Formats: sequence, structure tokens, C-alpha cells
Amino acid sequence: MKKIVEELKQHALTAISYMLPLVVASGLLIAIGNLMGGENVTELAKMTIPNALTSLGVLGMGLLPSFIAGYIAYSIADRPGIAPGFLMGQIASFLGAGFLGGMIGGYLVGYIALLIRKTLKVPKWAEALMPMMIIPTLSAIIAGLIMFFVIGNPIVWATNGLTNFITGLDQSQKGAYGFIIGALGCIDFGGPISKVPNLICDGLLLEGIKGPEGIKVLAAMVPPLGITFSLVLSKLFKKKIYSSQEVENIKIAFPMGLCMISEGVIPIAMNDLIRTVICTATGCGITGAISFSLGNESAVPSGGVFVIPAMSEPMAALLALIVGSAVTGVMLVLIKKRKTGQEEIILEQEEEMDLSDIKIM
Repeated sequence: MKKIVEELKQHALTAISYMLPLVVASGLLIAIGNLMGGENVTELAKMTIPNALTSLGVLGMGLLPSFIAGYIAYSIADRPGIAPGFLMGQIASFLGAGFLGGMIGGYLVGYIALLIRKTLKVPKWAEALMPMMIIPTLSAIIAGLIMFFVIGNPIVWATNGLTNFITGLDQSQKGAYGFIIGALGCIDFGGPISKVPNLICDGLLLEGIKGPEGIKVLAAMVPPLGITFSLVLSKLFKKKIYSSQEVENIKIAFPMGLCMISEGVIPIAMNDLIRTVICTATGCGITGAISFSLGNESAVPSGGVFVIPAMSEPMAALLALIVGSAVTGVMLVLIKKRKTGQEEIILEQEEEMDLSDIKIM
């Protein structure tokens, strides 16, 4: 069972890696267009440069079900899965099943295409037609009929139920769910656990629910900013909690954090994992709670501090980011042990240990 889950996750992560440039570019186009006063239009006569940017971004976001379905199917069945996967994404858009429909359609048609490739025997003269005609056509027919007549409506109901649930939250519920989304979204600093809630946020963005996306953007910056703040506080109160090597790592992690890259924290966190995760997850959760409860939203799924001006409530976003980072910083100073000279020497020896000569027989 664990192997199956890992396989499904790997296919989703492959698709996300292909989808992210589209999401980021489309979100930035919408943000830039909106800042210029543009809006989404459907008539060429109303097209201005701001309207063109916004409309182009909206069109790009409309491709997300097809991208996620197409590249999940590609990850499963290789090139023969791309075309039927994109078609399943189009069916998801037609049905109103959105991002969830695209994912399910991608898995469905991908495994059907893989089954056809492994089991269908054709004459030798038709083998060249398998990847470019036979597999895509047969898998699209089978999966398309299943999507239209069997699982389409249940997916739509599930999507609508999730949308209605999120939009129906009151202020206190938004605070609670914002905390959960924020904490889980950065608990392993951009690792596989974080990608699950972040993927949900991207899917909700496709449905026009932008609050969780605002949480995702802000919470991703909290670990590096919070650790940097803790370094400043530790120097102010003369409590040495980082080695000189960790201080150098923090100097690298801080600018990465401003760009919404949490991975720079990992070398620092691994030296004191439990305390660091507790502090950063708490700060991220508080950031998420403040952002969601104050109605902050983001149409841009990535970009760090540079997209805060494009958020619906920039001041609320800035407040959430500062408070969450400050909480992380204060907690780290309070609960991390003071570094002694001997501990720093040992730690730096471990970090600088050369393992290149070790051979496994």
C-alpha cells in the first residue's frame, strides 16, 4: 500500500513541476493586469493592454486542469498519455470538476493507456502506430466515457462541496483552518508533506478561492525570516544559539526566504530538528490564521514579498508575515539551548566531515 501511495504521489509531483511555470506566469499576469486597472474581457473590442494581461492570465489558469491531467498521464504512461490526459482535463473543465477532476482524469487515463500499452498486441506493421494513434485514441475513448457518464458528477459534487465549505467559514473557523493550512504548508520546509496542502491551495485558486493561496505564499517565507529574526534577538540578548556555520547558512536562507524558498532553512533545522519545526510551524500557523481571518487573498501562487502589493489586503498580509516571523524568532530564542564552545566545534566538525573517501562494498 505504501508503495502505491508513493507512486501516486510521484506522478502528482511530476505534473506539478510542469504545471508550476504556468501557474506562476498566469498569476503574475493577472496581478500585473489588475494593478494597471485591467479586467477579464471576452470581446476584442474591449481589449486594452491591462485587460489583455488580465485576460491572458485567466486563460492560463483555465488550462490548469488540462496541465495537471496531461502530465500525470505522461508520468504514468510516457508520451502516449499526454494527449488523452489533456483531453481529460478539458472534460474536467467542461463538467466544472476543476482541478480535482483534472487529477482524477489524469490518473484514470494514464493507467488505462499504460494497460493498453502492456496488454494490447497488434500486427508488426501497426506497432509504429501504437504510441501516436492507437493508445491515445483508445485510452481517450475509454476514460472519456467513464468521466462523462460515471465519475463526472460525483467529482463535481465533491468540488462544489469543498468550495461551499471554504466560502461558508466564519471568522473563528477561518482562523483555525488558516492556522492548519499555514502550519502544514511549511512543516518540512518545501518537502513532500508541505506539497499536499499547497497543492490543495493551488486547486482552490482555480475555483476562484484565493484566501488559501495567500496563506501558502506568506507561510513559506516565515521559517527563514523567523530564524533570521531569532539570530538578531540572540545577539541582542547575548544568548548564542547558532554556531558560526549556522550563522553563515542563515545569511543565505534569508534572501531565499524573501523569494518564498524555504529550503534554505533545512541545513539549520537539521541540527535541532524538533525545536525548529515546533517554532516554525507555530509561526506559519499564526501567519495563516491572521491572513485568512482578515480576508487576505492572492491570485499569484508564488513570488514571495514581491507579490504582497498584488494581494487583496497587502497590509494584512504584511502584518501576518511579521507577526508569524516574530513568534518563530522569539520561540527559538526561548527554547533553543545555548551553544557552548565545545558543542560548536563538534557541530562544525560534523558539517565539514569529508565523506568522499568512504566506499560501500
